[in-house]
Amino acid sequence: MTISQIYTTPPTDERSPVEQATFHLLEKLHIPYERVEHDPADTMEDCREISEALCVRICKNLFLCNRQQTQFYLLCMPASKAFKTKDLSTQIQSARLSFAPAEKMEELLGVTPGSASILALMNDQDNKVQLLLDRDLYSKEHIGCHPCKNTGTLKLETSDVLNIFLPYVHHKATVVDLPDDSQASA
Repeated sequence: MTISQIYTTPPTDERSPVEQATFHLLEKLHIPYERVEHDPADTMEDCREISEALCVRICKNLFLCNRQQTQFYLLCMPASKAFKTKDLSTQIQSARLSFAPAEKMEELLGVTPGSASILALMNDQDNKVQLLLDRDLYSKEHIGCHPCKNTGTLKLETSDVLNIFLPYVHHKATVVDLPDDSQASA
């Protein structure tokens, strides 16, 4: 994986509209960040090197829905944790959770699979997607995420995401506690 140097300013070259909108919003809200450019990061394995370069955990983002596809969730969790439906379903009182269709992600969040990010909530103007944030990420000083395109990664202060970004886009985080099986077996 090729990873650029660390930048603290927006890209100056041509970008996709959703990526341009992401950087524009961060500037508008005066939210500082560090960023790197890289080859497409399609898996959490791809993100390991990027995490090391930015000294931040890149969160795993899962786009979920109930069986009727009437409730949608963006789950942000540490990459080290495994997603188990039953662990989450009871906490949010929504049975039969599954991965939402890619076309719903594009419709509601304006991103394609592999590029889901907490920042994509800026595109959910009708508040149809509920943010679920694992407590381990919620309590960290920084959060790592894509700028709505998986060829770049940002390091943001978690407090800026929670106290500036989310209120601006009219979303709030529901904090969930997902078990870390790796610690249970240690």
